[in-house]
Amino acid sequence: MNIYVSNLGFNIQGEDLKKHFSQYGEVTSINIIMDKVTNQSRGFGFVKMNDTKAAEKAIRELNGMMLDNQSIKVKEARRRDE
Repeated sequence: MNIYVSNLGFNIQGEDLKKHFSQYGEVTSINIIMDKVTNQSRGFGFVKMNDTKAAEKAIRELNGMMLDNQSIKVKEARRRDE
């Protein structure tokens, strides 16, 4: 399952997300979206987990969690046209 994570602080790295999401199951990839010009985080990213049940539990429990003094939003990623 592909998980959308938003409201990330600019200091958050992939390892920070992996630390939290891997408590629920295997994380297969993490992609924090970076601005092409400034090379700074755009404040959102994606976490991929193959185990759907583990991913759903991570979404429920991590949504609203404080990370780097910001309340992150976590939900299942959807295609842009949805």
